[in-house]
Amino acid sequence: MHTLPRDGLALSTLDEQLLLPGTKGLPLTEPLRQGAIGIQGWNVLRGDTSFPVAVLKASALQHNLAWMKAFCARHGVTLVPHGKTTMSPQLFAAQLANGAWGITLASATQVQVAHRFNVRRVLLANQLVARADIEAVLALLHEDPDFECFVLADSIEGVARLSTAVTARGLARPLPVLVELGLAGKRAGCRSPGEALAVARAIAAADGLALAGFEGYEGLLVSDDRDADLRAVRAFLAELVDLVETADGEGLFGGAEILISAGGSSYFDLVARGFAGMDGLSRPVRAVLRSGCYLTSDHGSYKRLLAQLDARESHGEGLRPALEMWSTVQSRPEPGLAILTMGKRDASYDEALPTPLFTHRPGSDAALPAELPPGCTIFKMNDQHAYLSLPEGDIRDTLRVGDLVGCGISHPCTTFDKWQVLLAVDDAYNVTEALNTFF
Repeated sequence: MHTLPRDGLALSTLDEQLLLPGTKGLPLTEPLRQGAIGIQGWNVLRGDTSFPVAVLKASALQHNLAWMKAFCARHGVTLVPHGKTTMSPQLFAAQLANGAWGITLASATQVQVAHRFNVRRVLLANQLVARADIEAVLALLHEDPDFECFVLADSIEGVARLSTAVTARGLARPLPVLVELGLAGKRAGCRSPGEALAVARAIAAADGLALAGFEGYEGLLVSDDRDADLRAVRAFLAELVDLVETADGEGLFGGAEILISAGGSSYFDLVARGFAGMDGLSRPVRAVLRSGCYLTSDHGSYKRLLAQLDARESHGEGLRPALEMWSTVQSRPEPGLAILTMGKRDASYDEALPTPLFTHRPGSDAALPAELPPGCTIFKMNDQHAYLSLPEGDIRDTLRVGDLVGCGISHPCTTFDKWQVLLAVDDAYNVTEALNTFF
């Protein structure tokens, strides 16, 4: 039983694998074929799963997939979503089925996972420098000539390492490389357009390599001064456009088209507008967005940033939060305190602690969970415990041991990596299928 499109990826092995007792979130007492999960009749609100459990609302995923497909069509950009957000082959398949041109990844091992499940085009948005990692990627390209992999470089040394390895391997075609433009004081990337052009010239001159384009990550430009952030993002995007035009004027590009790429999950509308209208170059330009967190959104950091994007975009309902964490009240040791059966091993806490949303009592007549009152907050988490503060009022008397609490999270990337299996649910919290991750 599958509620999400699968787009021809090689997912049958996941359906056929046996999930064993002890699989986090699942109520197993004996092995179960994963593809049979959707016919078990499990419902989260009835307490049929183990807790904590990470769930993805299928309706929100489908809405977000359609929303981003329409956004890209409206702006004439290409989506290559960052797979490191979920590392889920089933979600990769849904994204590809909804118009994604490929999948962005962050490491050589992630590229290997994507290739294992038959993703045919990836963008490795990181510097590929370790010998074993270079060899792993080149082995895939050598053994599967139709597989496409774009990589990054931000230094002459990095270019030389790639060129030496590609030449030794003897690939059928040049390795496409994008130059990364960075930001002062931030992570990788050339620190000036001049440095970026020097790296581009080195790629164009190197044996076995082809300059494919330029890329950067504007999502690091987040501060308390939103107007200043927007100005900085637009200036950064303009630098990328100038680099493409200058490199094209020098005849440095080696492919049939030119790639220009940016787009985290905070400012991708500005990226789409910033890359618009790049005509008159020697070959077509493909503007590539790499937004990954759009698929699940969240109830925290991205929710705030996307509210501003929605105001700029003004095209109906925006992205919906899809990822929720459900746990059980395991202790009520004080009137204003409930201890939940989840913690740092289960939910993101790097951007903000989870947001309490709902409560439900298994066995009650209520078909859907009730919203928690304002003032309920999670103020601390240990490895396996969350501290839920309860405001004055009825909730202190009504919330009991055994009740369920549903939370939203902030920054989905660091929740997915805590779960090997997540459950897709419908709006009534019936479990429809399992989704795997490979971190």
